[in-house]
Amino acid sequence: MPANQIDLSQLFGQVAQALAQNKSAFNDADTYNQNHGDNMVEIFNKITRALEEKKDAKPAAQLKYAATQVKKIGSGSAQVYAKGLARAAKDVKGNAIDTGNIMQLVLDLIAGGKKVNPSPQAGGPLSDILGGLMGAGQQAGDDEKLDAGDLLAAGLAFLSARQSGDDTLDAAVKALVAESPLSAASHREQSGQLVLDTLLKTIGSMAQRR
Repeated sequence: MPANQIDLSQLFGQVAQALAQNKSAFNDADTYNQNHGDNMVEIFNKITRALEEKKDAKPAAQLKYAATQVKKIGSGSAQVYAKGLARAAKDVKGNAIDTGNIMQLVLDLIAGGKKVNPSPQAGGPLSDILGGLMGAGQQAGDDEKLDAGDLLAAGLAFLSARQSGDDTLDAAVKALVAESPLSAASHREQSGQLVLDTLLKTIGSMAQRR
């Protein structure tokens, strides 16, 4: 594997492990069915297995297959992540996922089907995330794209989190998830923060090992 290439099944496997460790807490946070933690573990285990099954395919095909598998799960959270994977399958180009295009996948996943274009300028996780939102907001004509209102709300959420004492990455994670479809339910927002935080930290760790 090339030095900067990302193993998708390994990446999503780390998220599945983090969710498994917090499964009981997410079940408790789910005041409706008390099974959100179970659902999230099922979703990311299914994503990981799907990516492993299609490991020799191009990233777009891997992600498209993962989306179809997750869509079969009946939970609302599964449908959000299935849409995110399907969008990523359309947006991610090339024969591999690497440190140059991985942020596209991450943002699409969290955005749950909304169009997001990350900034090509490097500057750490916060710069990449907020730069991506800025780039998406400057585009017009697509109802699924993040608009100026999304950007303003995310910016205000980021400032609020920073004022509460969160560090830069934690504040960015909370701000982005707060303005995503995952914020429709408190337990889904909490698990979404863990998903995004784990993805970003794992990507950073992978990059440092190169």
